[in-house]
Amino acid sequence: MLSGRRLDLLDPTPVDIEIEDIAHGLAFVARWNGQTKGDYAYSVAEHSLLVTEIFARQHPKAPIKWQLAALLHDAPEYVIGDMISPVKAAVGPGYGALDDRLTAAIHLRFGLPAQIPVTVKRQIKKADKLSAWLEAVQIAGFSEAEANRFFGKQDPAMTESLQIRLRPPVATRDAFTACYEKLAAAL
Repeated sequence: MLSGRRLDLLDPTPVDIEIEDIAHGLAFVARWNGQTKGDYAYSVAEHSLLVTEIFARQHPKAPIKWQLAALLHDAPEYVIGDMISPVKAAVGPGYGALDDRLTAAIHLRFGLPAQIPVTVKRQIKKADKLSAWLEAVQIAGFSEAEANRFFGKQDPAMTESLQIRLRPPVATRDAFTACYEKLAAAL
């Protein structure tokens, strides 16, 4: 990693994980395989910031630690990249196991339980689906009807009030790091 840490993907440990490495890696990993409108690829870091914002709006009384879990929901992708669901399925159960090991190590590193409660995981997934819907409609060329078919019909109040941001990777990395620092300070 850029921090100088060595991360064993098969046996990751919390002490080998740094937020700077996560922020940097995710800021340079494109969602939608880079097939989006705009001058910059829409990164996993930017997506994670949006999911965190959505989660906080949907669950304003949720503990800060679950906002942190929302921010880190795709954190393993800083080293394994972002794959579309059909590719993950084709890779098989090994991908899921690798993702689970990395997620557990990341969570432990930042003071979260290795596995977050199922109810919280569902809430984050709901925010993640809204983010995917917004991305599909705003920058990936989907009609609302197509997005509804793939990601489910979403709350119009939320879809009308949220705007996708496209910015250089370094700006996204800095925003991700700042969001982490704000959440960590509030824990």
